[in-house]
Amino acid sequence: MHHTRRSVLRGVWAVGALATAVAAGLLSPGRAFAAWNKGAFEAKNTADAMKALGVSNAQDSRDIQILAPDIAENSAVVLIEITSNIPGTTAISVFIEKNPFPYTGTFDVSQGAVPYVQLRVKMGESSPVRVVVAAGGKYYTTAKEVKVTIGGCGG
Repeated sequence: MHHTRRSVLRGVWAVGALATAVAAGLLSPGRAFAAWNKGAFEAKNTADAMKALGVSNAQDSRDIQILAPDIAENSAVVLIEITSNIPGTTAISVFIEKNPFPYTGTFDVSQGAVPYVQLRVKMGESSPVRVVVAAGGKYYTTAKEVKVTIGGCGG
């Protein structure tokens, strides 16, 4: 990737501004971890992780698209793309149901932003990839089965 001098300087400026904010006490690591949902990340199954996130009564929806391989040859790096066509989407949560800790994360969608997420995940075995979308105070879900041929998490 070709970096222009301007983009490099912009990156250096951003790191300097962040360091200054931390040094001045305006930003603390504790604030960053305030969003950490320990119960969801430590849950051993999807139902418990969803409960820890406050997700209840998620309705099945065809308006959530999961683009992932039907068969992943290397489960250490599985590319997943998610698009929500549900109006008013505010968050997209991802779960790899058969992983030891299924909750992958939640991605907040700012007002006006395209509700699209692309991520690479590690999968321990063949598993449904479940997506939960928050929109308009309700939850919507869909899943896609991904088969793996080489173990990733502890496999």
